[in-house]
Amino acid sequence: MQDTSDVKRAFRMPMRIDVAQRARAASIHLLISIAITGLVAALVFGLWYPGVYSRLASGRELFLLLTAVDVILGPLLTLAVFNRAKGWAHLRRDLATIGLIQVAALGYGLHAVFVVRPIALVLEGKRFRVVSAKDVAVSELPEARPEYRSLPITGPWLLGTRLPKSNQERGDTIFKALDGTDVGQRPSFWQPYSESKAGVLAGSRPLGVLLARYEDRRAELRTAIQGMKTDVAAARFVPVIARGDWSVVIDASGRPVGFLPVNGFF
Repeated sequence: MQDTSDVKRAFRMPMRIDVAQRARAASIHLLISIAITGLVAALVFGLWYPGVYSRLASGRELFLLLTAVDVILGPLLTLAVFNRAKGWAHLRRDLATIGLIQVAALGYGLHAVFVVRPIALVLEGKRFRVVSAKDVAVSELPEARPEYRSLPITGPWLLGTRLPKSNQERGDTIFKALDGTDVGQRPSFWQPYSESKAGVLAGSRPLGVLLARYEDRRAELRTAIQGMKTDVAAARFVPVIARGDWSVVIDASGRPVGFLPVNGFF
């Protein structure tokens, strides 16, 4: 009579092999997904959200959420469906379907991040604004200077804004600002930052005022300032409308040299 333990092993062996094969396939899928996501992240954070703009704009968390789901979902589906007993034709169809689902999810995530990417740091009088692509009054792009009629895809511009040309235009800017669209979001008002630099110097305050305001974070802020390689004694700050609390640090010439994670509106 055959030993009962031999019978149990006979039933268990195929299952162990199947689970091992599925785990190996899912692991390979996971590595491929991570590699592709890494390349996509290099594009997103190298071009669309360079440097600190990944924190100043709102796309970083959305991208991380969508790609995390994408990276996890694909290998889990592979783990669930991978079975060589189906035959290679059936298995290829399953894996191709999973791949298409991942590509679609990744494409959706990229599009969502692209439409909220920061396209400009714009000076609006005595403050800056980080403007995202979705906030731009696109109907005014034909009225913008020729160089500003196509939104950038390789990082934000540094721009200034002109003053209204007439009382009628001044009234229009007030009404549109009350409606949620300020001059920094209106291409017809954009101009080179160099043409607005005098205004930023007049509206800025010494950096020491900001450090005194946030005395409890002085060490953290000084460390950040040291990385900007600017003369601290001559540096000044300007508040900025962005995601979270931030201030723009400018040098003696009015050129932005960095950002500090504290609210400059006081």
